[in-house]
Amino acid sequence: MSSQPPLITHIIYRLDVGGLENGLVNLINAMPDQRYRHAIICITQATDFRSRINKQDVPIYELDKPEGKSLRYYWKVFKLLRRLKPAIVHTRNLATIECQLPALLAGVGFRVHGEHGWDVYDPDGSNIKYQWVRRIFSLFIDHFVPLSQQLESYLRNKIHVKPEQITRICNGVDTSRFYPANAHSPITSIDGCPFNAPQHVLIGTVGRMHGVKDQLNLVQAFIRLRRDDNNSQARLLLVGEGPLRQQAISILNDAGLINDVWLPGARTDVADILRGLDIFVLPSSAEGISNTILEAMASALPVIATRVGGNPELVIDGRTGKLIPASNPDALAQTLIVYIQHPELRHQHGQAGLRHIQDNFSMAAMVNQYLAVYNRHLTKKAA
Repeated sequence: MSSQPPLITHIIYRLDVGGLENGLVNLINAMPDQRYRHAIICITQATDFRSRINKQDVPIYELDKPEGKSLRYYWKVFKLLRRLKPAIVHTRNLATIECQLPALLAGVGFRVHGEHGWDVYDPDGSNIKYQWVRRIFSLFIDHFVPLSQQLESYLRNKIHVKPEQITRICNGVDTSRFYPANAHSPITSIDGCPFNAPQHVLIGTVGRMHGVKDQLNLVQAFIRLRRDDNNSQARLLLVGEGPLRQQAISILNDAGLINDVWLPGARTDVADILRGLDIFVLPSSAEGISNTILEAMASALPVIATRVGGNPELVIDGRTGKLIPASNPDALAQTLIVYIQHPELRHQHGQAGLRHIQDNFSMAAMVNQYLAVYNRHLTKKAA
């Protein structure tokens, strides 16, 4: 009998900058070595984001799956799982749920599926085809882990998963990386950013610039608030890469405000950037549980977020930030103006958000909840 800890094989679409991937890396880094080993299968590729894993013995496999269906791809998953012999397979989101069948056929004893957020082509969970895909593959899944109450309700009411097969687990925050700037030595500049405090009020968002993340909503709100000379000190930071970045540049050029916005693309120093902001915004039109909201709150920032998905589970409206309607730049602009003109309110809401993170979203609590789910395979095997 092997003396090694049981192996968990995590299957994701791509190992790149993103909330799902960040949550996975945090889980692997924080889980005690003696409890489980880990491997990651990327059905497409892995990027330099792999360097965030601080353990040396986590193999990463890239399958380079082509677009569409591919029997050869499923055969590759099956053969790899047969070779790895994991005790647990954990797939995440719709793009990987089909790997549950090869996992069953490969003899994996405990199969878990996580729902981290909505698909870009199904921002509210109403797509009937996707519902049927989940229903079919739920037959091969032992346990589900949704990250929000909305996703849990979706699994129960639309996919008809039994309540005892569901454990909702919210991501924890790595507070060794995400923490507030020191009040005695506040950050006055961000590396590469042309704006600095206290001359400017820095409004920022971080995330992939595509689809439902809707950074253009924030761009339009910024244009509206800058029409008022009273808000001339406001500056905007759009951190991330994707197709909306070029669209944002075009809109800002037309508005004559491109010099008041910093668009650095993807960055690896997000924690430092957050510590330099005054206000954080998540302008999404759909969302699961946002890591960046948690990280912004851990950095003692007031958070403005759209009232979609899991955002109301994180932002306490009027206490740690404000919830606003999605796709409504006028409402967003008005909320930004209040924070810009009332620095004491920014501080009050930022400190309340920091306390909320410390009390409810610790890394240790997240790891213990996942361990409780994973440990079920030991009970099942013993039985």
